[in-house]
Amino acid sequence: MLLYFLGTGAGKPSLRRNVTSLLLQLPEPNKDLWLFDCGEGTQHQMLASPFSLSKITNIFITHLHGDHLFGLPGLLSSRSFHTDGPLAIFGPAGLKEFLEISLRISGTHLSFPMEIHEVYDGAELDIGGFIVKVAELSHGLTSYGYRIEEPDRLGRLNVMKLQQLNIPAGPIYGQLKQGKTVVLDTGQVLDGNDFLEPAIPGRRIVILGDTQYCQAAINLSKKADVLVHEATYEEALASKAREYNHATTVQAALVAQAAKVNKLVLTHLSSRYNPEDYEWLLKEAQSIFPNTELAVDHYQLVIPRSIEENKAEK
Repeated sequence: MLLYFLGTGAGKPSLRRNVTSLLLQLPEPNKDLWLFDCGEGTQHQMLASPFSLSKITNIFITHLHGDHLFGLPGLLSSRSFHTDGPLAIFGPAGLKEFLEISLRISGTHLSFPMEIHEVYDGAELDIGGFIVKVAELSHGLTSYGYRIEEPDRLGRLNVMKLQQLNIPAGPIYGQLKQGKTVVLDTGQVLDGNDFLEPAIPGRRIVILGDTQYCQAAINLSKKADVLVHEATYEEALASKAREYNHATTVQAALVAQAAKVNKLVLTHLSSRYNPEDYEWLLKEAQSIFPNTELAVDHYQLVIPRSIEENKAEK
């Protein structure tokens, strides 16, 4: 799995950061793309990425502020030139009205079937075996966080145990590996689950919309492999962050610490910050939560199944 940051700025685009959008690439074989938020210019950011609009199968909108939403009608229109594959969109109440009016008034006709689902606090979605949990955060406008839980994989087959029972290698091993029950020619019954090592945990990824520091963010993020949290302001501007219902670098780190996540990625930086500021902004968070990265546009993070192997690629 891979996270790819298309836009990492807050409020308005800047020369170095587009407004918010983020891709999650699912594992093989399909490697489908899920898009989280779609600020203005998202489709242009995709043109500079290694990904295609045709691979986006699901879109999740955290909230309806323009820097997370205004790129969506254009992206949907452009997707019609790439695929007629179905698309599902999830987001807060009002999203359906926004899209229907935008597409109708602009005379936009989509070449693919589209479903719009308005979610709510506490919702749990089953999307192709992935569970997506929804929690309302603390922002001026209704803003959600999404927790994506990959299915666990069956554990490895304990071949040594089978060999000790003189079970010959062959198709039987494949059936047992799938947890099936097999009856041998001798009448002996083998339950595949008796020969499997513990399940391999699926990855847990949490992507939050705009939010102040809040307990809901901590609860949703518990023991996640990766937490993506906004960090609009430095800690010295905590009062401004409170005024505008945003978080600071330190507050994002405190959420990660309390939730005991493995890695924190900061995004949604104010346009007041320049590249020379990034190092000390990152250090503010790392003073609380050392395993923190600060995303820039087109930053990507590979998320292996094994937590110990987590690594970032820029």
